[in-house]
Amino acid sequence: DIDECSFERTCDHTCINYPGSFECLCHKGYTLYGLTHCGDVDECSISNGSCDFGCLNTMGSYECVCPPGKKLHWNKKDCVEMVKCLPNAKPAPKAQLVCSKTGGIESCFLSCPSNTLFVPDSENSYMLSCGVPVQHGKAQPRRNSTLPSCSDSLAPPVKQKARFKIKDAKCHLRPRSKEKTKDSGKQAVSDNCQVTFVNLKCDSSKKKRRGRKSPSKEVSHITAEFEVEMKSEEVSDTCNIDCVRKRMEQKLQTAIKTLRKSINKQQFYIQFSETEYEVAQKPAKATEGHEACSTGQVLQDGKCVTCSTGTFYSGEHNQCIPCSPGTYQDTEGQLTCEPCPSNDSQGVTGARNVSECGGKLNSIKNALGQCSPGHYSSDGFKPCTVCPLGMYQPEPGRTLCFTCGGGLMTKYEGAVSFQDCETKVHCSPGHYYNSTTHRCIRCPVGTYQPEFGQNYCITCPGNTSTDFDGSTNVTHCKNQHCGGELGDYTGYIESPNYPGDYPANVECIWNINPPPKRRILIVVPEIFLPIEDECGDVLVMRKSASPTSITTYETCQTYERPIAFTSRSRKLWIQFKSNEGNSGKGFQVPYVTYDEDYQQLIEDIVRDGRLYASENHQEILKDKKLIKALFDVLAHPQNYFKYTAQESKEMFPRSFIKLLRSKVSRFLRPYK
Repeated sequence: DIDECSFERTCDHTCINYPGSFECLCHKGYTLYGLTHCGDVDECSISNGSCDFGCLNTMGSYECVCPPGKKLHWNKKDCVEMVKCLPNAKPAPKAQLVCSKTGGIESCFLSCPSNTLFVPDSENSYMLSCGVPVQHGKAQPRRNSTLPSCSDSLAPPVKQKARFKIKDAKCHLRPRSKEKTKDSGKQAVSDNCQVTFVNLKCDSSKKKRRGRKSPSKEVSHITAEFEVEMKSEEVSDTCNIDCVRKRMEQKLQTAIKTLRKSINKQQFYIQFSETEYEVAQKPAKATEGHEACSTGQVLQDGKCVTCSTGTFYSGEHNQCIPCSPGTYQDTEGQLTCEPCPSNDSQGVTGARNVSECGGKLNSIKNALGQCSPGHYSSDGFKPCTVCPLGMYQPEPGRTLCFTCGGGLMTKYEGAVSFQDCETKVHCSPGHYYNSTTHRCIRCPVGTYQPEFGQNYCITCPGNTSTDFDGSTNVTHCKNQHCGGELGDYTGYIESPNYPGDYPANVECIWNINPPPKRRILIVVPEIFLPIEDECGDVLVMRKSASPTSITTYETCQTYERPIAFTSRSRKLWIQFKSNEGNSGKGFQVPYVTYDEDYQQLIEDIVRDGRLYASENHQEILKDKKLIKALFDVLAHPQNYFKYTAQESKEMFPRSFIKLLRSKVSRFLRPYK
């Protein structure tokens, strides 16, 4: 058995090895495409996310949003009337950006309230929503808190977006060490201005550097969107609303400038539940001690386990702590718990949703239970009313039923799906029912529908799209991005959506330009291009874009046997083109650049038929680990001494070592 999971880049998220096979799995909120890739599911394209009003898709999740004057019900789907604020009611908790200057060095920290959403996108990126957006004029893209917002917003908030760069660091949210957390003379950005809401995304990527000795460096990018509320009490005779806005904008710009300086010096922290977290660290530091697990996870029996619902991750104690009475948490791996709507600090410890919040009223409702699908009530709890004819409700605990539309009736009361509506025609997969025209419409390009009788099409995951309209399966969704990594010493190119079928009408161009005095060796382990459509899909490698330049390789068909060859020119221009006919798996082609002094030796090896003669030798050129080891030595010959004689024996068959040894000996000692 080959353990495919031990290879780099086998699966985007989770890889499971089986005897003779493997399987890729995706995190919650993502779906599989192209056999190994994971893309974000656009839940809003599936019946508007089952939201009462608006739906906003986020990476790995989604949020329902409400119009002004309404707030989100505890079921996070329905909109209910906003509770009028009492004279002494607390305003919604806000974020605060606090900066200070000590010994000429700026440091800033972002203080986040209890209703913070933490979304880890991948191992090296995450997103934070800190505070509550200002409700003015339209629904806000934020997981609405169950607490009413009592702020007196005068006009649309001041919004600014900024992008920051942190060199040589990876995006990992880690608790700051105790000795560093000493309060210096912290001075707030302004006396009367808080940053009402911050949406922050941290993303890491490797930056390739030219030059022989400089390795690739980690670069992290932070994108932050700030919102500051405009308050009526700040308007005066001497400063009207435009004047207040200008002042706010200037304050925010000043704060962002200071923040940029503090980020450059890696002096920026985020505070939740009285614990300060570093935004990104140097790679070596990111794996110290217990910090091997991602934030929101703890080590249990040698495995990283995400903090469950009803708990939050405490960076200070490095453990999952149950939510205290009066708070709840319905999402895994979070850094705080949300306040319960009753706000009376009664109820159970470790509440996993609002219905477990406790308080006398909640306890009674919880005992009664939620409304079942096909039913509704004013608060989602029993006693419930059955959905009338012409309406349906697929979920429990809802305050409304959805209408079939177009005057359509359901087959019976208490319907639980649009498929219970008596449509005039029955739509097949790849189509959706239009309730206005009472016709089946083909799913547009970039969407699909695998079921009969639905009234929506599902948007393709991530950045994928379909080749044509009327798609019936997520497998028709393909990434259009031309894949690969082009390094000075080693790299690879791959067809879009690999190892899934490549899309129609795609064109990819790659340029391999090695450092001085180096030549290119290419291995094509296998390539799948359908031969049926008369060379419609072509991979060509030549010196330049000019059709008359020296060609090294050209093919328009499938070859399952590997081939290795050297480039006929120092640089390579590579093009892959597909037509709208048949498609195939395509290719993943690695290359290495080697010192031109070895040109004669390398050509002698790759042109020898014995390299391809046996199944054993062919498997070497298809084995990603062995090719990586060979390329490592070809790119940097001194790395040969990293491998012991025993390792070489175990990696390669004797016949292969014998073939190489005879050629290398002859090349290095021609007269012996």
